[in-house]
Amino acid sequence: MAVGSGGLQDKPWTDPTAEPFIRIEGVSKHFGDVAAVNGVDLNIYRGEFFALLGASGCGKTTLLRMLAGFETPSAGRIFIDGVDMAGIPPYRRPVNMMFQSYALFPHMTVGQNVAFGLQQDGVARAEIAGRVAEMLDLVQIRALEKRKPDQLSGGQRQRVALARALVKRPKLVLLDEPLGALDRKLREQTQFELVNIQEELGMTFVIVTHDQEEAMTMASRVCVMNAGMVEQVGAPAEVYEYPNSRFVADFIGAANLFDGVVIEASPTQTRVASPDLGADIVVGTGGTAAVGASVSVMVRPEKIQVIADGSPAAGFNWAEGIVREIAYLGDVSVYHVELPSGKRIQFTRANLLHTTDNPLTWDDKVRFQWHPANGILLVI
Repeated sequence: MAVGSGGLQDKPWTDPTAEPFIRIEGVSKHFGDVAAVNGVDLNIYRGEFFALLGASGCGKTTLLRMLAGFETPSAGRIFIDGVDMAGIPPYRRPVNMMFQSYALFPHMTVGQNVAFGLQQDGVARAEIAGRVAEMLDLVQIRALEKRKPDQLSGGQRQRVALARALVKRPKLVLLDEPLGALDRKLREQTQFELVNIQEELGMTFVIVTHDQEEAMTMASRVCVMNAGMVEQVGAPAEVYEYPNSRFVADFIGAANLFDGVVIEASPTQTRVASPDLGADIVVGTGGTAAVGASVSVMVRPEKIQVIADGSPAAGFNWAEGIVREIAYLGDVSVYHVELPSGKRIQFTRANLLHTTDNPLTWDDKVRFQWHPANGILLVI
């Protein structure tokens, strides 16, 4: 998984005196007895590319629609640029939204689609022409200005929708699963283009996505949501390397989770007795769990090293198992290993040489270990 860190370089969220551009305070949204969003507090800063990440039904799109004004909070308040959005309809908010379906007008050309919002606002014709041309150049579809949506590919329609969202120069751009209809290669290319466009224009972008790699590649910060609530907010590398809960660890990327009980705790390390591993686990960064606490230890697959010959370097954080599954992904291979306890774990190895021969194959016995600093202690 690529772990990026797009967006602002000065990281205003680390400055306690910085004023948030968007403040979401205790916001909830109920549909009957169901809490789609439940007591969310968030600060988003000017110029951020902020991602709301979560599985279907976690409340991320409902939260985005409340920012846009299409839904009204059942409780709480939303401020954009210091202004309380209570009672302000969508068309009066400094916001434009790019919908998942793109919602282009089929009877209009590309240029007419992009110009529509400016025409509704009564902008002069000459200014409209200049701003439409500017946006079409920015998203690299100027040559398609006279075509209609049914004459465009999915990627081209996505660019039209983006140009239409940007042409009114809103303070805030909301993106609802904007790349979901694109194939993988085009999606990856467009992710970097969106980041470049956002940085060039200096606008604040909030994107909703269920795609972890998309969020990690594009966002300055990621908000992981679950069951209508915020699980963790942080820079992509922070959320990936230091998840604050078992849910986040399991949701972001691949994770090996070893359950156990703390048998030794100090400021510098924690020792966990783990039936899953069949041995003690030492977490070298210490932790807040007391002796006797039930915990999980997370180890990312890329942190695990195979012991080629001899014994492990230490008497902990190692085990043997049988290779049960192998996935060859080109740049890396993923190995699923069954431990004597019956638990399955996975690790990855980079394919550094041009060869079709694999040093490990099905049913091989493999010995592996990881450094204590590469385990993360999670209290259950």
